[in-house]
Amino acid sequence: MANILVVDDELGIRDLLCEILNDEGHTVELAENAAQARAARLREAPDLVLLDIWMPDTDGVTLLKEWSTSGALTMPVIMMSGHATIDTAVEATRIGALAFLEKPITLQKLLKAVEQGLTRGALRKLTHSMPSLSSMGAKAGTVALADMPISAAEPAPDAGPQATQNFMLDKPLREGRDEYEKAYFEFHLAKENGSMTRVAEKTGLERTHLYRKLKQLGVDLTRKRI
Repeated sequence: MANILVVDDELGIRDLLCEILNDEGHTVELAENAAQARAARLREAPDLVLLDIWMPDTDGVTLLKEWSTSGALTMPVIMMSGHATIDTAVEATRIGALAFLEKPITLQKLLKAVEQGLTRGALRKLTHSMPSLSSMGAKAGTVALADMPISAAEPAPDAGPQATQNFMLDKPLREGRDEYEKAYFEFHLAKENGSMTRVAEKTGLERTHLYRKLKQLGVDLTRKRI
């Protein structure tokens, strides 16, 4: 299945997450601090990282920022914490975290977040592994989600114009990521007829976190939401 790195200074949480993810067929590597997490990241890039925010040596947000600035944030990262504030969660998302899980983590939320993280990671790998953009009929330096297989881009044949988006690759990573995420959320908002509740369920984000994320990305929220 997938190689997942779990980073948490609490032995009980590491063991519990390892057991759950192993039962789902994943290979799990454990790290109890940022130093071990760095070493694990260097040995073999994981498909997904579950990263605790509060750790004794280096906190998770600082480690996330370190990976982002060094170009090592090539995998989806899901933050975990039992004491983090909304501002901390928003900051982690701004840096590049895919989602935030509040402890104690329910089994349903964990598995849903992991599934969505692995799907996002697979889509990213597919994008980067395309042999030739020009052979796909895309403009030089752009990639169109509509040109990808339906299983990767996830648009249904009748999903409408929101399912087709072009993204310039010749730009800073953060800017490109924000552009993709904005299109991603706008697509799901349109697909769910503006229901913030259903979009939150679909994307695996808490409703408050989702609302802040949409405002941060500049998504138009003036339309009536359910």
